[in-house]
Order: sequence, then C-alpha cells, then structure tokens
Amino acid sequence: MLEESYDQLIKLHGYVNKPIAPAIDLYREIQKLKVEKNAVILGHYYITAELQDISDFLGDSLALAQQAQKTEADMILFVGVHFMGETAKILNPNKKVIVPDMNAGCSLAESAPADKFQIFKDQYPDHKIISYINCSAEIKALSDVIVTSSNAVKIVESFPKDQPLIFAPDKNLGNYINSITGREMVLWDGACMVHEKYSLEKIVALMDEHPQAVFIAHPECEQPVLLVADFIGSTTALLNYVEKSDKNKFIVATESGILHQMQKNCPSKIFIAAPSIDSTCGCNDCSFMKLNTLQKLYLALKYERPEILLEPDILEKAKIPILRMLELS
Repeated sequence: MLEESYDQLIKLHGYVNKPIAPAIDLYREIQKLKVEKNAVILGHYYITAELQDISDFLGDSLALAQQAQKTEADMILFVGVHFMGETAKILNPNKKVIVPDMNAGCSLAESAPADKFQIFKDQYPDHKIISYINCSAEIKALSDVIVTSSNAVKIVESFPKDQPLIFAPDKNLGNYINSITGREMVLWDGACMVHEKYSLEKIVALMDEHPQAVFIAHPECEQPVLLVADFIGSTTALLNYVEKSDKNKFIVATESGILHQMQKNCPSKIFIAAPSIDSTCGCNDCSFMKLNTLQKLYLALKYERPEILLEPDILEKAKIPILRMLELS
C-alpha cells in the first residue's frame, strides 16, 4: 500500500494528532501556507460550506478534472473524496497531490473492485468500457473512456450505434443514460449510497406540501425518484437550472452540500433538501465528504500529508481514458 490513511498518519506521525491551538486563525494560516507552497485548493460542491468558501476553485467532477489538468501550482490540495485526488494525480504526475483525509472514500467507487470488474469485463470481449469518473484509478485503467454526469450522454452517443458498451460502476446513471440514448449498455451493479437513500414516498409527500416547488434530481438517484423529477442533471446543471429558473422554491435530490452554493447564488429563493429513508435525517449527507474539516485541511497543507501516490503503470493507463473524456468535453 503506497498511501497512508488518516488513522495511520495519527499512529505513525504524532504531529497529526496534536491539538491545534485555539488562538490560531486557520483561515489566515491556510492562506499563508498556500502562498509559501504555491498550492491550490480544489473543492467539490458536496463538502461543508466553510470548506467550499475557502477553496480556490469549486466545481463538479468534470470542472475539477479540467482545473486539475491546467493548474500551474506546485501542490494540489484536493478537498473531496479519494478518487478525485487520484484523478488530479493522474493528470499531474509530477505535482504533489494531498488530501485532508485519506479515509474519505466513495461508496460508489468501492462498489467496483478492480479484480471482480476484470472478470466481468472478460465476459464481454467485444464491448467498449465507459466508466463514470466516480471510480478507482484501477477501474479507470481498465476503461476506454471516462465520463461524468455532465458529459455522459454526449460521450455515449459518440460511439457507433452498433458498438456494444459496458457502463460502470453506477447502474442508476447507466439506466438513465440508456433511457435517454436508447442504448442497451451492459451495466455494472454499483450505486452511490447517498443517492440511493432517498424516500420516494416522503418526496411525493413533500411535493404535495409544497405544490409550487420544482423537484430537481441528480441522475445517480434511483429510477422511481427520477420519474417524478421536473429536472434531472449533474451538480453544475442543477445549479444552472435554479439560477435561470423563474421559480422560487426547489426540492433538491442530491448531496446536501450543494444547497450552500444554490443559496449563495440565489439568496431570494428557497431550497429544500429531499428527504431520505432515514426518518431521523431530513437530508442526505455523504459521510465520506464530511470527513474533510478545516483543521485537517490546515494540517495537510502544513505537513504535506496525506499524499496521493499511484503505481506508475496504473497512472499511465488511467490517464488515457481521462484525456479522451477531456478532449470530448
């Protein structure tokens, strides 16, 4: 194992577990360290509000991949989940890529182990492999092209109609793309735990309670939820939709972190997080995204750990389908 988890860092490097003095202004220290180390902070829409606000660049998976490709910083601090840091490293093999917490994984990425996917792939030798960016570097290395929820339909339609395709790892996004394109892609049986926890019954009840609200959803949601949605789109598409819409109230079915940017961009509008199956929670949070904290971000910059490291052969193989995606995007 090339990388150290946050727990391992605590055990092996005592500094990580040292309390931060209350007098330290973390915002000021982070800005100072960024300048000293020529570092850039890339953040995803699903992290906490304070981390979104301190990021130099905020975006969805496609925008962050594009930003990672063109950054001139010597160091990239990626505030998101593990596969996002890997993508930045793949596109910047000579730069140091660090993350606040190596334990910030992804249930969707973990649903596709590379060894099992290789066996699955071998059953369809004439199929091209299209993989959603929410996957490990190893899965990317086994793929022909990577897609995001922003560009998936466009890239799928770039293949000839008679070309058989495999889509991995998100079956819900794959089903949605099949319904839009008329394809019959073979789907890997994976899903995001956040987008699978929405309660259709509670959403319908909420829609009845707020009849003027527009229900918008991310395509990683299950099909029954998507069928009642007024608009379906990637995180960026959802953001653009609410900004341009003449409606004032929205029920939003994706990770609740996005509501911070929606409220910042549209302060006069009302946003309601779609309810989850768990009756104790009124919204859906990604527990992995929420492992990122301001304190961990500061420590990562200060000590330049934990660092994303990849085996050279995986890095080279994984880069090819990502670059294909960026060319098509």
